[in-house]
Amino acid sequence: MVSVKVMALAGIAALLTTAAKSADMPQMMPPVYVPQCHGGGGGYGSDCFASGWYLRGDIGMSNQKVGSLFNVLYDTVDRVDTTQKDFGSAPIFGLGIGYQFNNWLRADVTGEYRGGAVFHGLDIVSAGGGTYTDEYRAIKSEWLLLANIYADLGTWGGFTPFVGVGIGGSRNTISGFLDVCTTCPGGGVAHGPDTSKFNFAWAVHAGVGYKVTNNVTIEFAYRYVSLGDALSGDLQTYDGQNFVNNPMHFRNITSHDFKLGVRWMLDTGPAYAPKQYDYPPPQPRYDYPPPRPQYDYPPPLMRRG
Repeated sequence: MVSVKVMALAGIAALLTTAAKSADMPQMMPPVYVPQCHGGGGGYGSDCFASGWYLRGDIGMSNQKVGSLFNVLYDTVDRVDTTQKDFGSAPIFGLGIGYQFNNWLRADVTGEYRGGAVFHGLDIVSAGGGTYTDEYRAIKSEWLLLANIYADLGTWGGFTPFVGVGIGGSRNTISGFLDVCTTCPGGGVAHGPDTSKFNFAWAVHAGVGYKVTNNVTIEFAYRYVSLGDALSGDLQTYDGQNFVNNPMHFRNITSHDFKLGVRWMLDTGPAYAPKQYDYPPPQPRYDYPPPRPQYDYPPPLMRRG
């Protein structure tokens, strides 16, 4: 019986030793995804964003309006009704440089040439008991410089909507101005030399960008821009007569612009690297206790009767 107890105690001790060794063994951990930032600094996790300088180019079309026309000769007649003051569409060509501060804020400075928009105007003039018509023709163009700031509103499937505002200046030029009064007694034609005027300008932007590569973003945008005023040169008749300084004023010119642009990042900024997994190091090998020896137990005791 003593030998049985000794063997039981030895078995319990061996089990406790094995459990202790198992507790000391390092546990296998699942692989962990570690986002990597590279290319211009940054950090990990939410600190990863594209930042840096970018260049941009834009093309588009303008759709312009003028608030009102004015000439000092309006004050010498009974009444003037402007029934037409329309601009045709015109192309836009722009370049700019900007900086992406983080994944939602950027700013740029843009300069653009706004091509010649054909102007057609018509006044109905009441004077001296009669009614006459004045037809106007001209071409208007601008150089526009804006400093802009934008808020990117998040990205879904590569598309990033944005809004923005801009302020700057516009150099508005009226060229080829012609005033034809076909119903005036004896007829009449007047013209004005090409003239430019500088104005304060401001704009509101809205659009969406699509990131084609880590460096290139294509952008489709709408812009409302206020270009200020413009005026023609001093009008004079076809035979050179001019009794008063009377340029034609184009007041409160605005435009609804539609543009297609490309932004090119000079520094791609931090970005997520391809998925990488950090596995735990190889586990050390442990020598477990040898198999327990087989014991020959004594045969059962024979009871004598």
